[in-house]
Amino acid sequence: MYIGAHVSVAKGLTSAVTYAQSVGCESMQVFAKSPRRWDGPPTDADAGVRFARARDDAGIVSAFTHTAYLINLASPDDALWQRSVVALADEITRARLLRADGVATHLGTHPSGESDEAAERIATGIRAAFDRANGDPNSPTRLLLENTAGGGTTYGRTVAAIGAVLERCEGARPLLGVCLDTCHAHAAGIDLGTNAAWDSLLDEVESACGAGAIKLIHANDCMFDLGSHRDRHAWIGEGTMGIGAFESMLSRQELKGVSVVTEMPGEVPEKDLENIRRLKALRGEQV
Repeated sequence: MYIGAHVSVAKGLTSAVTYAQSVGCESMQVFAKSPRRWDGPPTDADAGVRFARARDDAGIVSAFTHTAYLINLASPDDALWQRSVVALADEITRARLLRADGVATHLGTHPSGESDEAAERIATGIRAAFDRANGDPNSPTRLLLENTAGGGTTYGRTVAAIGAVLERCEGARPLLGVCLDTCHAHAAGIDLGTNAAWDSLLDEVESACGAGAIKLIHANDCMFDLGSHRDRHAWIGEGTMGIGAFESMLSRQELKGVSVVTEMPGEVPEKDLENIRRLKALRGEQV
C-alpha cells in the first residue's frame, strides 16, 4: 500500500509535491480547485505536465484529487442536479489534466436516502458528467465514489448503496472505482477493528462493487463512537477506531497496491509527518 496525505496547493501544484515528498508521502491527494466553490480558474495543461513530472521526480507513486463539497448528484432539484453534473465534469477534466489516478467524490443527499430512485439519479449524473468532461476519454483517471458517515439523508452509507450506483453506470463502469473512508465507515456503523471485520467488508465490496474496486483509502481515525453518524477525523490510533483497525487494514493482501491518504486536523507539517509515520510503522517499517 502506498501511504500519503491530502496536501495543500495554496503555494502551487509543484510546491505541493515538494511538501508531500518532505513529509514522506508515497501517494498524495489535492483539491484541483477550491472545494467550496462551484467553479474556479481553469487548470493549465502545462501545469498538469509539470505536476506529473514533479511527482515522478519525487517518487510519488500515485496522486488523486477530491471534488468540491457542493456537488449533489442525488438531488431531486433539477437545477442543483444539473449544476452538480457540470461541476463534476469540470473536476474530471481537471483531474485528467493533472494525470491524476483518480478523483474522489461524495454522492450527495436525497430525501429518500439510499433508495433506488437516488441510485438512478446519481448514476445518470455520473454518465452525464463523463459525456461533458474534456480530455482524453481513455485517460486512466477514475471517478471514485466515496462512502459517507450516514448522517441525515446522505447517500453512500452502505457498500450496497455504492454498488447500486455502479451497476447502473453501464458504459462508464470501467471509469469508476471506490474510495473508502475509514472514519466514515466507522461512523456509519461498519466495524473495522479486527482482521475478521476487514475480511467481511472486503468480501462485501467485491460482491457489490467488483474485485479490485477500492482504489483509494482515506485512512482517518474517528472522534466519535461506532455508528454515531458523526464525521470528525482523529489522528491514527487516537480515536475510537484504535490502532488495531489500521494494523489490520495494512495487513490485507487484497489491498496490496491500493493508495492510502490521511486527512487530518492539526498543524502542518506535524500532522502529516506523524500520521504517515504511524501508518508506515504499522506496515512494518522502522521510521
